[in-house]
Amino acid sequence: MRQLPETDRDAIRLAQDPNFARWLEQITATGGCSHPVHLSGSTTTLDGTTGEILRHYDTRTEPGERLLVRCRNRRATVCPACSRLHAGDTFHLVRAGLLGGKNIPTTVRHRPRLFITLTAPSFGPVHRTGEVCRPRRNGGTCEHGRPLGCGAVHAPGAGDVGQPLCPDCYDYTAHVLWHAHASKLWDRFVIDVRRRLATSVGLVQSRFGNHARLSFARIAEYQKRAAVHVHAVVRLDGPNGPEDQPPTWATTELLIDAVRASARRVLVHTPYSPATGELILRWGAQVDARPLHTNGDGPDDDAVAAYVAKYVTKGASETGAGLDHLITDHVDIESAPVSEHVRALMRTCWRLGGLAEYAPLRLRSWTHALGYRGHILTKSRAYSTTYAALRAERAHHMGHLEVPHVITERQWRYVGSGHTPGAALIAAGVASDIILNREIALTEVRIADGGAAW
Repeated sequence: MRQLPETDRDAIRLAQDPNFARWLEQITATGGCSHPVHLSGSTTTLDGTTGEILRHYDTRTEPGERLLVRCRNRRATVCPACSRLHAGDTFHLVRAGLLGGKNIPTTVRHRPRLFITLTAPSFGPVHRTGEVCRPRRNGGTCEHGRPLGCGAVHAPGAGDVGQPLCPDCYDYTAHVLWHAHASKLWDRFVIDVRRRLATSVGLVQSRFGNHARLSFARIAEYQKRAAVHVHAVVRLDGPNGPEDQPPTWATTELLIDAVRASARRVLVHTPYSPATGELILRWGAQVDARPLHTNGDGPDDDAVAAYVAKYVTKGASETGAGLDHLITDHVDIESAPVSEHVRALMRTCWRLGGLAEYAPLRLRSWTHALGYRGHILTKSRAYSTTYAALRAERAHHMGHLEVPHVITERQWRYVGSGHTPGAALIAAGVASDIILNREIALTEVRIADGGAAW
């Protein structure tokens, strides 16, 4: 008799366990998380006045004497269930800053608001989509003997798109160091926008905060050439943030002018290195600044929020620009499932990371991200709500309420993570059922509201 695969045998073993029902409850509570964290310990809730034990929970009564909690990984390639939850939180976070809600007044939708894109500069010509990739009338070759142009027509998903015409001509050092300083370049950009706004209306730059506040939410996205570019929602408020109306001089046109001028002006100097010298890093020539209008004449607010939410769950491996896990040894670079262009960037990260002058950049620790050290999504404090507030609101909705005048004693320790093969199969089924149930519920709501189901 043919033996069942290991995954099926393990799933049957779990289903026959006397504690399977409780284990399945835990899996369902995590939303079918692919890599749950296993905790062991207890929580005791006491009356702060009398010392009476109100509630006691201990994992010794649980299957395997452990509790499973979500991994909360934002990457869909790592955990689809948790990434969907993170995407939903991101959508509400960005949307609240555009339209209000989540303790943000709805008046923000009438403020000067932009959706901007800042790109990385060119580090060398790469193949691109279009009618003809890089036509050159006179032909010619570079100093390494490779053609200076490309007459092919590349499909959007073609493997050549984003790859250098000549890897030897491509400035991999500048590419990696630009990534390492991109967050600093953004910080200087935001400071310069504030200064330009102040100067344009005759204010002392240091007094800008007394009259207006610049708020933003930004996301970093890898292009086909494996270079990060930045999308951001930028909003002008009064001095106290979203609760304050901006001054009369704060217009969308003024904000656009300041954004474009600052993008051209700001720069960052790299530390001097005997091996590479000192580089001057700037934004690329392509700068896009589109006004967001409440009357629909511009990018749709919900579409902007959905775009940001969708991208923030993508891992580096999903975009083809790096890996979702750390590189611990140079050998890992050679075996990584990436293009030769990305592999060259990783090699450059590792090489530059070994130089003393670049030690503060921690390039070897960020080799998997091609030197980019920033978060995928960052926002200013006053832009909108926070992930922590959204999680607290969800816990409140599920009945996890904070009771006053109580003392909670917690003793927890980490004991593992992940699933056995059979458990992973069951968790994936739970996650699929949750998605299906949500789609059915959404369809029913649309029908009840008189809309079409599709």
